[in-house]
Amino acid sequence: MEYIKNIIIGIWRLMQGMYITMLNMIRPKVTEQYPENRGKVFPHDRMRGQLVMPHNEANEHKCTACGICQMNCPNGTIQVISKKEVDEATGKEKKVLDRYLYDIGSCIFCALCTTSCPQDAIEWSINFEHAVFTRSKLVERLNREDSTLMKKVK
Repeated sequence: MEYIKNIIIGIWRLMQGMYITMLNMIRPKVTEQYPENRGKVFPHDRMRGQLVMPHNEANEHKCTACGICQMNCPNGTIQVISKKEVDEATGKEKKVLDRYLYDIGSCIFCALCTTSCPQDAIEWSINFEHAVFTRSKLVERLNREDSTLMKKVK
């Protein structure tokens, strides 16, 4: 008796699966044809696509090279390389951002770097096209060449 009951339950489960399959076959398709409709795909504004460091028109950024984003990154995606320069006004040494390296190949898009940055120097863009042939091309320098720290406005 148990054997026949198991066969009937198995046939019932199979019919449920076939029913769901048939429903999905007759539903309208919602697949976006991505490469062909590239201009029609608009991701959400809060999408975490790629980390960027905004610069103003004078090639200035907000990063003070404090390294908090690097410390909070769970897998070492961010490297903040700083150098020391002498401040002409005070004569003291201060840290200045030399290079800000970001490895998008190992990024898990957790946003711990952007939420912990006290100056809001980095943010997420909606760029989602990251396909390359070698992993070395996934490492980017976010600060521009010869960029400086933005002057504080009082």
